[in-house]
Amino acid sequence: MSSPVADGEPRLTSLSHGGGCGCKIAPGVLSEILKGTAALPIPPELMVGIETADDAAVYRLNNEQALIATTDFFMPIVDDPYDFGRIAATNAISDVYAMGGRPIMALALVGMPINVLSTATIGRILEGGASVCRAAGIPIAGGHTIDSVEPIYGLVALGLVHPGRVKRNADARAGDLLVLGKPLGVGVMSAALKKQALSAEGYARMMASTTQLNTPGPDLAALEGVHALTDVTGFGLAGHALELARGSGLAVEIDWAQVPLLPGVSELAEQGFVTGASGRNWAAYGHEVELAAGLPAKAQALLSDPQTSGGLLLSCAPEALGEVMAVFAQHGFQQAALVGRVTPADHAGAPRLKIRD
Repeated sequence: MSSPVADGEPRLTSLSHGGGCGCKIAPGVLSEILKGTAALPIPPELMVGIETADDAAVYRLNNEQALIATTDFFMPIVDDPYDFGRIAATNAISDVYAMGGRPIMALALVGMPINVLSTATIGRILEGGASVCRAAGIPIAGGHTIDSVEPIYGLVALGLVHPGRVKRNADARAGDLLVLGKPLGVGVMSAALKKQALSAEGYARMMASTTQLNTPGPDLAALEGVHALTDVTGFGLAGHALELARGSGLAVEIDWAQVPLLPGVSELAEQGFVTGASGRNWAAYGHEVELAAGLPAKAQALLSDPQTSGGLLLSCAPEALGEVMAVFAQHGFQQAALVGRVTPADHAGAPRLKIRD
């Protein structure tokens, strides 16, 4: 299990009202907050902005290079400070990979209750983040710190990509297949962990998933048959599949039986270990989802389960599926799975996402 913080200090998860990507503002509320920002001036060099809720901004520097810029930070999802830092850093860097780019450097974002946590504990959080950046081959070149009521850690991550290889979440094509790089269930596991009901084996599986860098991104972006690319995080598989469908003006079908789950997650969900963020997600977009009549009751909670440092989700031409699965396998993503397809939108007002049993 996760190691405790220093003697006399509270569990990290006890200091946060929500952990990991479950901290995200609900999709409907976020849309309301951001609705006025679309009127801001957009320079022609800005290849990707906020218009399709993509994973990062992309700014063309020249004919050979575009800069990817993103930031991600959250409250603790685990109690071990070092592990918290590792998860947060992996999650932040993922957005660079999800645009098809390679990370080049990061800046640390640190907010800590300095009257509650020791400098040793805070230092371990930063060490965990630094270890992931080393694994990604990038430096932490600076950052910013504040005294905060709740512990917060994350990164600004910067990367580079050839302008011709930028992969947006809005470029899926009708007839594409949908592939998911990691199994689902991190939110369910985090809910069990917070109630001290997650086994040591479950914790190890959760850590292995949340600290696996999404390194296939650039190699996938180099494949001609890969059309759209994103990662599954706080809005769950259903939420991010909907973003892909909306941005592309199409619809998506997911085969529930093909969706991979982390071992033990199905049982935990049946026992009621579901995050509040899962319910908020469904309240925001459930009206756009059509569920097959035969689906198990837990399917809805798992489809909207917030994934901290989740897997890549891509759409590709059917003939490219073999190459896509080979890239995932080369990078150690043995549980990558074909989970659905992209279809034409039926008609205005029709569900953008259909879940088959």
